[in-house]
Amino acid sequence: MPKFMPEPYRIKMVEPIRLTTREEREQALREAEYNMFRIRSDDVYVDTLTDSGTNAMSDAQWSAMLMGDEAYAGGRSYFRLLEAARDIFGYGYIQPVHQGRAAEKVLLPVFLHKGKFAIANLFFDTTRAHVELAGARCLEACCPEAANSQLRAPFKGNMDVGKLEQLILEKGPENIGMVVMTVTNNSAGGQPVSMQNMRETAEVCRRHRIHLNIDAARYAENAMFIKLREEGFSGVPVKDITRDFFALADSFTMSAKKDTIVNMGGLIGVKDADAPYILKVKANCISYEGFYTYGGLNGRDLEALAVGLYEGLDENWLRYRLGTMEYMGARLDEMGIPYQAPAGGHGIFLDAARFYPHIPYTEFPGQVLAVELYKECGLRACDIGSYMMGNDPDTGRQVKSLNEFTRLAIPRRVYTQSHYDMVLEGIGEVWRGRGDVRRGYRITWEPPILRHFQASLAPIEG
Repeated sequence: MPKFMPEPYRIKMVEPIRLTTREEREQALREAEYNMFRIRSDDVYVDTLTDSGTNAMSDAQWSAMLMGDEAYAGGRSYFRLLEAARDIFGYGYIQPVHQGRAAEKVLLPVFLHKGKFAIANLFFDTTRAHVELAGARCLEACCPEAANSQLRAPFKGNMDVGKLEQLILEKGPENIGMVVMTVTNNSAGGQPVSMQNMRETAEVCRRHRIHLNIDAARYAENAMFIKLREEGFSGVPVKDITRDFFALADSFTMSAKKDTIVNMGGLIGVKDADAPYILKVKANCISYEGFYTYGGLNGRDLEALAVGLYEGLDENWLRYRLGTMEYMGARLDEMGIPYQAPAGGHGIFLDAARFYPHIPYTEFPGQVLAVELYKECGLRACDIGSYMMGNDPDTGRQVKSLNEFTRLAIPRRVYTQSHYDMVLEGIGEVWRGRGDVRRGYRITWEPPILRHFQASLAPIEG
């Protein structure tokens, strides 16, 4: 039996949850038209739909919220956040926003428009959407190891630097508006990016004079992976690794609802405090988010974020966080259940294509597995596969994802080992019954972009 690492915290408040019957869950699915985002949270026992904003804040964060300065402009909470963010990332300009997609909406149009391309080690959903909303198109250059869920490699989130160079030369450096390094690489299964890979990517961008941006939602988990896995970093503090990693980029966009352990918040960082495009960032923020010293957040949110930036870097916490994923992965190994191995930083990504090899990507095996898990034990997970990818904006055809994953994104400081063991037992039951599921789902209605949040689905009969 794998050993579970004990929680480095005590629980001071509890929230009641209930375990529904299978019949209740099947009815909930029908009412939600098989979209996991449309299921009421009261009908969910363990919720791993996302780790974004679903975290439990600490006593220090709750205490800090009482100190929030709600001034419209120039509040002291804003300056407290600036001090923390500059200390950690070493960037000259910090812009708070209300979440990650707000950061993308504010920053990406500064560099991207029709005729431009953005290249990433893999885009996640909202980043891809905001590239396309700006009129640009997405290109991807993830390392080939990420495509094989059974291959155990330490940095499966890396950029394929050779492919990056090839894409730049094919499209022309002048047509590449931005390169995005996503850490950890969510679509690859929460897999980390090495410091060496970041250095190589930065060198390519410098040589071609292309802006390099970090999608920094899980910056702390990525830094901890570097400490644990990359030669020469075992004795380096995670905070120092973070600063060195970010020094290689020109900017970052961050959903602070992940590693900063808050329920709402985001950041934009610009390394050069004198960069002329900061004026455009401020203008966009004022138009879309609010005045730039609050960026769509309350003063109390800014205070919680300033504390959370440091709490997310606590190495005892990070060892427990990554150790929890390792525990779950080891249990899955014992049962012979396929997932993106080794386990990622923020969750388990089950390989739905190996659960249901007979179900084509056009019938969304990742969504099939999410539905079956909810039926079995009240676990809410989500597709990270072709269903999430959507349709090509130019041809209208269904895009085939690199992998067909079902993601269990684990909220921070919310669940205990008993919950994880129940989830693992449920996964085992679904694995054993996988042969009874013959067909997938069809979409009966979808919006033109980010469809997985709203689309209606129906089982394919026969």
